[in-house]
Amino acid sequence: MNTPPPLPGPLPLPVPDPRVRDVVPDYAGMDALVADLVLPGDASMYVMSALETSRELIRHSYYRYEFATAAVTHSLFALEHVLAGRLAVDEPLQGLIERARDAGLVPAELAAELDRSRALRDRLTRGTVTSAALGPAAAVAMVRAVFAAVSLLLRPPTATEAAVVDLSRAQPEDRLARLWEDHRRAPYPDSFRGVDIEGVELILLDAAVAGLVQQEVDGALDDSGAAVLWSCIADLDRIVPLINSEYCASYFARLRTTAALAAARHIPTAT
Repeated sequence: MNTPPPLPGPLPLPVPDPRVRDVVPDYAGMDALVADLVLPGDASMYVMSALETSRELIRHSYYRYEFATAAVTHSLFALEHVLAGRLAVDEPLQGLIERARDAGLVPAELAAELDRSRALRDRLTRGTVTSAALGPAAAVAMVRAVFAAVSLLLRPPTATEAAVVDLSRAQPEDRLARLWEDHRRAPYPDSFRGVDIEGVELILLDAAVAGLVQQEVDGALDDSGAAVLWSCIADLDRIVPLINSEYCASYFARLRTTAALAAARHIPTAT
């Protein structure tokens, strides 16, 4: 039997990542950073494991900065598992988040924060950002949103919530009509008038999508209008994760869901 040679001496201590030096003074400071990430006691072992791993990845980002971004993406395993179980629907995470928001299971502001995490994961998958996209403080805020959503979703559904969930499973035409009515009643975020993000002026995008959705509701959206609508959806996918206002983010996240429902019957032309 071969035995490994003895170690030459004590293992070296891990070296703090210099990119974390402005976040906490030492490793013990990471405890305070993750202190409010409390595991929900009534979660399954799968969910508990995913959330605990996310929390510990943030803690250990003191030694490897990239662990912070990994923590956010790992927490989405728990979120997707709980959403699929609560909604009894098997579909991509973006759709699950939208259904949970529309059903009132999570507030619109929280849903927008969850979708930022989902969008980050998708950008990592496409290679448009790296694992150094987030620092520990930003990662804590995003993982905290997942912890909060999981806790809300694990509560027993009320009769009212159950009825709304059933409504969220309605035909796309019914969901479009309801979401479109909700969006028409919602006031535009005043502080974002005249604001553009990455070259997209928000109020003009809102107006463009509104006109196209109304055409679809009226049964008048043609192929050229559908192409413009798909282009607007691409703009929304790009800018919603960058909006730093909870109300504005939820406003445009709902607009994106409404636009997607309106465009669903119009497959974009391959380019």
